Amino acid sequence: MTKPSPRGYMKLGAFTHPTGNHVAAWRHPDAQIDAGINVEHYISIAQTAERAKFDLMFLADAVATRNGNLEALSRWPQYMAYFEPITLLSAIASVTKRIGLVSTASTSYNEPYNIARKYASLDHISHGRAGWNVVTSANKSEAWNFGRAEHYEHGERYDRAVEFTDVVLGLWDSWDDDAFVRDRASGRYFLPDKLHFLNHKGENFSVRGPLNVARPPQGHPVLFQAGSSEPGKELAARTAEGVFTALYSKEMGQGFCKDLKGRMPRFGRSPDHLKVMPGLNPIVGRTEAEAKERHAYLQSLIHPEVGLELLSNAVDGFDLRPYPLDGPLPEAVDATFKKGSTTAFKNVLRWAREERLTIRQLYQRFAGARGQRTLMGTAAQIVDEMEDWFLNHACDGFLVQPSHVPGGLDDFVALVIPELQERGLFRTEYEGPTLRDQLGLPRPKSRYATV
Repeated sequence: MTKPSPRGYMKLGAFTHPTGNHVAAWRHPDAQIDAGINVEHYISIAQTAERAKFDLMFLADAVATRNGNLEALSRWPQYMAYFEPITLLSAIASVTKRIGLVSTASTSYNEPYNIARKYASLDHISHGRAGWNVVTSANKSEAWNFGRAEHYEHGERYDRAVEFTDVVLGLWDSWDDDAFVRDRASGRYFLPDKLHFLNHKGENFSVRGPLNVARPPQGHPVLFQAGSSEPGKELAARTAEGVFTALYSKEMGQGFCKDLKGRMPRFGRSPDHLKVMPGLNPIVGRTEAEAKERHAYLQSLIHPEVGLELLSNAVDGFDLRPYPLDGPLPEAVDATFKKGSTTAFKNVLRWAREERLTIRQLYQRFAGARGQRTLMGTAAQIVDEMEDWFLNHACDGFLVQPSHVPGGLDDFVALVIPELQERGLFRTEYEGPTLRDQLGLPRPKSRYATV
């Protein structure tokens, strides 16, 4: 086996939108066109990623269909019809053994008790492979499905998220690890002094507890957080063990990691206990020309209505349809930017003003990568970039987002994974049975532990 790199092995997650990461993926002839309701499709993806020794499989989520221009939405199936992720990952858990199973659940439109129970159950079902990606909902139409006329304000969402996460962590400690003795002879099923009531009363939640699920095998399912806003970084430094984010240069990644991990000692945490995994959209070919041809083909499938809708969503709903596609982003967009606007909004403005991209070029870049970073080339070229970032502390690994699935993931596994392994950058065997084992994270002690 190849000797590990000086930093050990990078972490890799497989992030799969149903048909793929590219906005036009569903139109690719090699994509699974009914992916959103095809459980065998997801099982196949998970098993492919597990054979390649990926740390985890990640599923995003939203609790609403997209709201907007129906003409565009009818040509863009993301979030319109697809599985609830905890249910899906529970099915996948039964046909996999080692790969981590991570999904998004919003703190805006859930209750802490339900989330604690679902993820604790998934951790038991998978024998310690569950992870929760903690997000605050950005889709305004979600509010209308939960009795609210308006979405939570940005700062309020994060205040709620901090308390929500604290409650979930407390509920996961409801039972000591050795609470259930299940002794038929004495007639004792559990030890009463090893059951704990949370009795939380806060600004947003009042939760007595305890949780009616035993303490998870991992102690706590692994906590992830997405985004790079200031409140998001504070939340991540306080509680997250993995961060999914958009980074576009090695220098940006180095600055982000230094900033984020530098905050962790304030919360009594070691920087080694958080893994930064920026999004990576790889388009790999056996030659550079083949990779570029594959990308150009996908770009040609983007319908202008879809491109404009996606770009408008990124800039807080500004209607771009009246403006010429091959003209600049209107200056009126800048005026709508405010404190608390999304990272995607910041990136679109930067591309528009610094690189002088037209509206068409903006939506092609944004749609083609969902706001993340795209690498095109041979396996060696892609691994050169990944290695440079990893060895120079711009990240701890990557959230790999294939352009279309299953084809894009199959290409990455066949071509890029062997190159990573040959250079000692990625494992050839799993480190242990749990997601924490793969990520090199400690199992947290219960808050009630005396030793």
